[in-house]
Amino acid sequence: MAVVYVDQEEWLKRMMNNKKLYIKLLTKFRNEINLSELLRAVEAKDCNKAEEAAHTIKGVSGNLSFTALYEKSAALDAQLKNNIIDMDAVDDIVNCFNETQKVIDGVLAANG
Repeated sequence: MAVVYVDQEEWLKRMMNNKKLYIKLLTKFRNEINLSELLRAVEAKDCNKAEEAAHTIKGVSGNLSFTALYEKSAALDAQLKNNIIDMDAVDDIVNCFNETQKVIDGVLAANG
């Protein structure tokens, strides 16, 4: 099964086809800083701050229908709540975040 990074149809349906809002939120996400915050917290072994950042990524990615990123950040969020820092899960989020950004770049380029 193919990985779904951005489920545009689902998001547009949820937002009643408001494509202008969709593009605005994708552009805003392009400048998302929570990944950097997550990585700093993980490096400092601060589970509380890492969990806050993972939770924010989970919420934003869920709201924007970034399916894979939502799933990966939800899993890490649950681990961090139990004070577990799984570096493989962190790497998965970084890779997924980067792939999601590539899809967003394509959507933004196609929509001027």
